[in-house]
Amino acid sequence: MAEKFNPKYSFAAISSLYVALILTVAVGAFLLSFSDASIWWILLFAVVAFFISFFIIQFRIEKFIFRRVKKIYDDVRLLDETSLAQAPITTDMKVLTREVEKFARDKKLEIEALKIRENYRKEYLGNISHELKTPLFTVQGYILTLLDGAMKDKSVRKKYLKNASKGVERLIYIVKDLDMISKLEVGDLNLNYEEFDIVKLVKGVFELLEMKAAKKNIVLTFDKDYPEKILAYGDREKIQQVVTNLIVNSIKYGKENGTTEVSIESFIKNKLMVRVTDNGEGIEKQNMHRVFERFFRVDKSGSRKEGGSGLGLSIVKHILEAHKEKIYVESQFGIGSEFSFTLEKAK
Repeated sequence: MAEKFNPKYSFAAISSLYVALILTVAVGAFLLSFSDASIWWILLFAVVAFFISFFIIQFRIEKFIFRRVKKIYDDVRLLDETSLAQAPITTDMKVLTREVEKFARDKKLEIEALKIRENYRKEYLGNISHELKTPLFTVQGYILTLLDGAMKDKSVRKKYLKNASKGVERLIYIVKDLDMISKLEVGDLNLNYEEFDIVKLVKGVFELLEMKAAKKNIVLTFDKDYPEKILAYGDREKIQQVVTNLIVNSIKYGKENGTTEVSIESFIKNKLMVRVTDNGEGIEKQNMHRVFERFFRVDKSGSRKEGGSGLGLSIVKHILEAHKEKIYVESQFGIGSEFSFTLEKAK
């Protein structure tokens, strides 16, 4: 390995100056006491003493230090070859200390990031195993019951097979959502761009979810009348899924006798802003940054009974990112939430 050495001369120069000064005073005093030596000879001795001292300190002692400092660099490079491989080796203690401190800070941040990722991985695996385990055990339970003799009773057989079918449907729903997220993440999901009326799309979602909202007596409404078309540009089917997931989420976490309101407004010259606002339970501040994580649920206990894969908001985020659009969330715990996203206007 070719070494680059960045020497520093200040330490050697100052040390040599001290040595030369002490030797000159001692030798000068001796010569002046026992001979008639010229002051010029004393000054010449001082200069020679300085350079000899400088040579010894700079090229001997510093070389000794260099070998030990080089070992520190080599040890550090074993851990982080990319950031230090091109750095010149220096014997300047300030520079060395600064580099080692920077290395330590970077490694500390890296370790903290790895710990966060490891915790997320554990939580994610726990969530996905729970989501898959529940319908799997349900299906298994009904099938085993049927095999144990319940199959002979026609009414029980039909009921259990229907329940087992629902469990299978839930598994398929989860797997499909996971497949979609995976495709979105690797850019493998083709988007079919077209012009469409976003008002008509939202009305269609309202009609689709009307019965689901009616179970909690939640009103699905616009913030005002939209008598004219508002044309957007994007994948109509995927944007419909975005709106559907956001409204389903607002119903799931909405209060009885509440409302879910959708507004559409011009954002900037070529963008629309679609807002979905509810007066539900809201999101606590510490959970705001996690709402788009896979399987993350704000309400760990009650939300599972509402069904769904736990992937709705994560899918929303990935679909909008595939459109190169943004999604925002504002929420106040106990008061409600607002999810808003941008969408390109039709030209």
